[in-house]
Parts: sequence; C-alpha cells; structure tokens
Amino acid sequence: MTTDQKVQGPDGTGGKGTGGKTGTDAASAAETELLEENLRKIDALTKRLIAAFSQKRQIDPSLQGPGQDLMLKASTAYMTEWMSNPAKLLEHQISYWGKTLKHYVDAQQAMMQAPLSPPQDPTPTDKRFSDPHWATHPYFNYLKQQYMLSSEAMRQAVADVEGLSPKDKQRLEFFSRQIIDMMSPTNFLATNPDALERAVATEGESLIRGLENLIADLEANNGELIVRLADESAFELGRNIATSPGKVVYRNNLFELIQYSPSTEKVDATPIVIFPPWINKFYILDLKAQNSLVKWIVDQGYTLFMVSWVNPDQSHRDIGMGDYIEDGFLTAIREVKEITAQEQVHAVGYCIAGTTLSLTLSLMKQRGDTSVKSATFFTALTDFSDQGEFQPFLTDDFIDGIEAETKDKGILPSVIMARTFSFLRSNDLVYGPAIKSYMLGDTPPAFDLLYWNGDGANLPQRMAMEYLRGLCQQNKLVEGGFELLGHRLKLEDIDVPLIAIGCETDHIAPWKDSYRGVRMMGSADKTFVMTQSGHIAGIVNPPSKGKYGHYTNDNLSLDHEDWLEGAKFHEGSWWPRWGAWLENRSDGKVDARIPGEKGRDTLGEAPGTYVVRKARG
Repeated sequence: MTTDQKVQGPDGTGGKGTGGKTGTDAASAAETELLEENLRKIDALTKRLIAAFSQKRQIDPSLQGPGQDLMLKASTAYMTEWMSNPAKLLEHQISYWGKTLKHYVDAQQAMMQAPLSPPQDPTPTDKRFSDPHWATHPYFNYLKQQYMLSSEAMRQAVADVEGLSPKDKQRLEFFSRQIIDMMSPTNFLATNPDALERAVATEGESLIRGLENLIADLEANNGELIVRLADESAFELGRNIATSPGKVVYRNNLFELIQYSPSTEKVDATPIVIFPPWINKFYILDLKAQNSLVKWIVDQGYTLFMVSWVNPDQSHRDIGMGDYIEDGFLTAIREVKEITAQEQVHAVGYCIAGTTLSLTLSLMKQRGDTSVKSATFFTALTDFSDQGEFQPFLTDDFIDGIEAETKDKGILPSVIMARTFSFLRSNDLVYGPAIKSYMLGDTPPAFDLLYWNGDGANLPQRMAMEYLRGLCQQNKLVEGGFELLGHRLKLEDIDVPLIAIGCETDHIAPWKDSYRGVRMMGSADKTFVMTQSGHIAGIVNPPSKGKYGHYTNDNLSLDHEDWLEGAKFHEGSWWPRWGAWLENRSDGKVDARIPGEKGRDTLGEAPGTYVVRKARG
C-alpha cells in the first residue's frame, strides 16, 4: 500500500464507522456539546450568583476600610513633605521610574534573543509565584517583576510619610499592605498561569467548578464573601472530630459543662476546668486523638471539665462581661466543686477567656472566694497598652461601626470577626484559598483545623462593646481598674499560683504583651513559658509530634527582651512541663470519677448541643 492510499472504514467512508462522520467531526460535535452544556451551567450559576448577592446587607462603611480622615491626613502629610523636601520625594519617584524602565528594556532585549527567555530576575522569593512560568515565561515574569517594583515603591512611599501619629501611620501601613496584596497578578485569571493552564486542560470545567464554589460561599454567608477554607462535609462533631468521651453535666443559657470520662483508675483530687474562648468553639482542644489536649489531660489522671459556650443570637443582646463571669465562670466552678466534692479547682483560660479569668480572680479575691487553687493562662492578654496588629481595628471609627452593627442586630456577627482575623494574614487566609477555590476549581481540603477556623461564633452586643471599649481601647484593667459587678477589678488582686503560656509568633495575643500583663499580677508564685509557633499551633502542640520547643526563665522581674535573652530553650512540647507544674500543686489521688455517678443527672453525650449551633447573623 502506498503512502497516499487511504485506509477504508468498515462502512467504506474512510472513517471509523461513525455513520458518515469522521473522527474529527465526532470530536468537534462532542466539544460543541460540552460547550453548550457549560453555557447552560453558567446561565444557571449566574442566576444563583445574582440571588446570592441580593441577600447581602449594607454594612457600615467604617467596617469595610479606613475612613476619609485617614486618607486626608496621609495626603496632607505627603503634600507637606513634598513642599518641605521635594528632593527626597523626587529621588524616590525617579528611582522607581528608572527601575521600571530598565526592566522594560531588559525584557525587550531578552525577548529578541534566541532562545526566548526572561531577563535576569533579582526579585525576592515569594511563595505566591511558585509556578515555574513566573520564572521562565517572559510575559509572566515581566508582570511579576513589575508588580514587585511597584509594591516596593508603594511601601517606601508610605514609610516616608511624616507628620502622622504612630497609630495613624500604622493604620496607613496596614491598609496600603492590603491594597498591595490585593493587586498581585496571581489574584486575576488573565495573569495567573496556573489558573489559565487548568482552564485550558479542563476545557473550562475548572472555571465552572470555581464559580460554583464562589456562589456556595456567598450563599452560606448571606451574600458576604468569606472564603471557605475546609470541606465542611468531611467532618461531623462527635463522629470524627471532638470525639473524647464524656457527658454534659450542666446547662444554662450561657454554657454547657462537659465532664470527660476517665481513662485511669485513679485521678488527681483537684479537678481541672477549662474556659475556652467564646469567639471560637472549644473543640480546637479536641480535634482528634493524636493532638487532643483534652485526651492528654485525661490520660495524665485528671478529672477534666470543659465549658462549651452558647453561640449567641439576638436573645443574648444584653449579656455582658459580668454575666460571663457570674453565670459562666463562677457557676461552672461551683458546679465542678459540687460534682467532685472538692473545695478548689485548677482553672484554665484561653485567649479572651484568659482575660476574663483574670477579671474573675480579682473579683473572687475581693469577695474572699478561694475556690481556685491555681490558674493557667493560654495566650491571654490583660494589658492592652500595645495593640499590635489589631490597632487598625481598634480606632474609634471602626469601633463606632461595630457598635452600630451590634445595636442593629443584637450581636457582633462572626462573619465580621472572621474577616478581620483573615485580613491580618490575607495572602494565607484570603487570596491563596480564593485562587485555589475560585480560579482552579479545587474542593477545599478536608483539614480539621481549617474546619474549626471556619466554625465561628457571634458575640453578644453588650459583652462585645464592654470588651472593645473598656479593655481593648481604654485598657482599664491596668489603668485604674475595670468596674464590673460593683467592684473595681485589678491585676494586682490576682494572688493564686499561676502559669501563663505565650506563643512566639502569635499575632493575636503577642507573647511579649501577655508576659507584660503576667508581671503585673500580684501572685508570688508565677511561671511564664514561651512556646514556639502561633496562637493555635503553639498551644495544640502534643508531645508525640516533637515539633515545637519552648523557653523558660524564672526571673519575671526582667522586661520581655531580657527575659528571652536569659531564657533556656527546651526541645519538645510544653504540655509535660505544665503537667509537672500541676502535679506539684496536687492534693493526692482519688478513685476515678465517672460522669453521672452518685445520682447526678446527665444531659447528653459530649460534645453537647451548644457546640453544633452555627452562627446566624
């Protein structure tokens, strides 16, 4: 057979028996059908998108970004600097223009040579640009380098603004950083090579999936865009997360009290009660058996109780900090004492609950109540004189916006807090997940920590404003005392043995600020431990992982820099050190306590009913 002879199909058409259609025709028909199907999907999704956006409420503009006052101050300061020192600003502008022009010329020259390649790339490593095209493809490399040059120029311009107060300067730096991060070429389909390749390879199916993910996130949050970080269908509380066995032994309108089942025959006589933050859910301390602090404490031979806070709705509008103390902390301590027939407990407070534990201990001291044998603080702030990364969100305009929002709804919705926390780490918690979900069409991962992170809680109106105004803004606990329940509560009243855990890279409760508050407490028996990692990973750090170490220094008379300079580093988790600290304050062993024994009624299995309630705005 010669090369110009054709192979005949069984039907004599030269094809593959497709009824007259060649293989190319069949493929073309299939592509057309797929395109039409995708167009039908887009039409249906567009209708859902419009419906989702229609649910969005108008939110006070002050909660969306800086007010005009900051921009006016910044503009005035910049113009003043221009008038007084034009050479300095011209130098920066000309430097930026020069770098931009040089890069443009270098890129042109490189593209005219064979083989086609980008110019030399001196920009720093950035995980956003990990796709090889950013380094090898002339077009994408050009976009990346121009973005880096512009980002550097913008940061320098903000850094050189003078005449602003330190707080206004910090706010300007924060919000300009948000603009820089938002404008990254990785955040746009037309300039994201990874997303474009995925779209071509899947014939647009990845974009359909991405649009479905986007709409699902909007529908889940009443039109507000909060990027879903985890596959929520992969987890069920009590089945594969928060599985430590126990019983709900008490319930009121503010919390459920869980008593965990013992795993040892003998337990320490003094029980432990943990007060987790009510901004989030308690099961961060009981994600799975391998990293559960709950399980570890029980396995050390302690009777453990956990407070599971209610997820507030409008009916909780008038619940304040005093209610959290009286109906929360003091009531839980009373119930634990009654159940265990003990006169004292070891109390643990995490984050905002640690702050409130300090208020409770001051109140108990003034009332002559000695029910707390020792106190443990996990990443708790008590001195708010340095507001750190939260400073842009603690100015009057932002808090005024929150006050208007809470008066309208009776709660501070979890979506506002989630958005605030996320933008403190926008590339990791906003833009990166959004690219994967919306542009690449990936399903969010089945990651328990991220699932917990997205399972937020509301705050009652009164409590939120008392906390934000009285503690965060006015720092009353340190400066003169915080008036509550007929008492003026102060840190120096706290005289029980205490241990505090700070986290080295914590951006929510910086360890140096936690340490500063501990130094002001009145106890003669104080221990401070700084663990590696951040607000969550530093606390949820099981010994079996051997991952993060910790620092200790008995001299708490030093400022934080000198304390760290003289601190000793220890490999491994701080949990065993805390266990030894508790054991040194032990009252001996008793038979293990079973939830519901001695006729005590139980109200259901752990993790209870309050923890499964989703936040509703």
